[in-house]
Amino acid sequence: MTERNAGMTRRNWLGGAAASAGLLALPGTAAAAAAGRTRRIAPSDRVNVAVIGAGGMGSQNMAKLTGQNIVALADVDFDHVAKSMVDSNGALRADRLALKTAYDRATRFADYRRMLDTRKDIDAVVIATPDHHHAFAAKMAMERGLHVYVQKPLTYSVREGRTLLDLARRNPKLVTQMGNQGHSGDDGRRVVELIRGGAIGRVRDVHVWTNRPVWPQGEARPAPVAKPASLDWNLWLGPAAVDWGYHPDYAHFNWRGWVPFGVGALGDMGAHLIDFPVWALEPGLPTRIETRHSRWGGDTDLWDGKPPVELGSYPLASMTTYRFGNAKGGPVTMTWYDGGMMPPTPDTMPVDAVMNPEGGVLYVGESGMLMHDTYGEKPVLIGEGAQARAAAVPVSMPRIQGGRDGHEMNWIRAIRGEEAISSPFSVAVPLNETMVLGMVALRAERPIDYDGQAGRVTNFADANRFLDREYRKGWSL
Repeated sequence: MTERNAGMTRRNWLGGAAASAGLLALPGTAAAAAAGRTRRIAPSDRVNVAVIGAGGMGSQNMAKLTGQNIVALADVDFDHVAKSMVDSNGALRADRLALKTAYDRATRFADYRRMLDTRKDIDAVVIATPDHHHAFAAKMAMERGLHVYVQKPLTYSVREGRTLLDLARRNPKLVTQMGNQGHSGDDGRRVVELIRGGAIGRVRDVHVWTNRPVWPQGEARPAPVAKPASLDWNLWLGPAAVDWGYHPDYAHFNWRGWVPFGVGALGDMGAHLIDFPVWALEPGLPTRIETRHSRWGGDTDLWDGKPPVELGSYPLASMTTYRFGNAKGGPVTMTWYDGGMMPPTPDTMPVDAVMNPEGGVLYVGESGMLMHDTYGEKPVLIGEGAQARAAAVPVSMPRIQGGRDGHEMNWIRAIRGEEAISSPFSVAVPLNETMVLGMVALRAERPIDYDGQAGRVTNFADANRFLDREYRKGWSL
């Protein structure tokens, strides 16, 4: 390629766990250097933005940022980036015209490590790679004093999330954001106000579901085939500890269901769904997690309490139960369903109240129920008196300019000091940790008890290895 904000609720939950969890701390000199590089940007200035993973979701993020200076882009396959600019007939999409112009002017890199090391004019980086690159790319950018917008899931593992939070705390000038756009939506913020305002009373049970996966999952690993000439497969693998050889079932869209590269349906949609009960109920980190599931991909044996020797793709469907023993308002149970499974219909559910099969959340309160779609949208109150109680709950949370569609520009405005950031790492890391703990329980194949302060599984020591991951030589944190 040519080169061209809240107490134990969120802010302080980590406490002194960094040392006990074995986090890699940013040395003081490196932190000082990063702080020195972070440029002060006035409201009248444009931000110099780079992107890592410029096609697919990255192009959707960057299309919202064409009013800024897009100075560099890194991608392992610029043919794939080009396809993100056109419709099914090969015509340039109207909503990509400005982005294509910006991309054509920007310097291109195949390897984002070289981009971050050589371009000194970058202020902020959008990271929209497959899951297994998120933490490595974000840490590298943050160590260079760059603001980061990282797509969900924020990280692949618990340790990676805590490492990034530690970095953010060491350099408070950095503006960090996870790409869970619903956190900026008006509907989602109203959901939080209604739950906290007592519209359905005390909530003890929450059900969360999604229709994902919509990619290969529950399948055996395919035989490798010849890769496209435009794809740098070695760079695509990056931190992944295995090389199975290229197959379109991995790249570009399909990687999320394969253990070395993605974090399954929980990683894809948990940030858009689990976000709201975690936000509204302030339950802290889960204290017990258990996952039930269909067969692992490629596993031909009946379930025997152990995963296959070599993990390929995640099970097609799973159900994870989270118990929060330290929740602010008392114990809470939250159940996650994926692969097309959904919660049973409560006896008191009206006939015309239908659960959206694409995804949603149902809160069961002492005085009623509240249900909403993905991203916190279209909240519906159920139960006698719930509407009247809801009407009495005032609007108390700030609204983000542009709502859900303004999530990317919220990050820019926060960098310029114009608006509070919506989903910073102080919020995103505990949410992400809750999500990926479901994957820890899945791989442990048994219920796990979790000490969030220490960042450790306490009842099954072997499960602690799933709080971290293996890295390819030269790519570790």
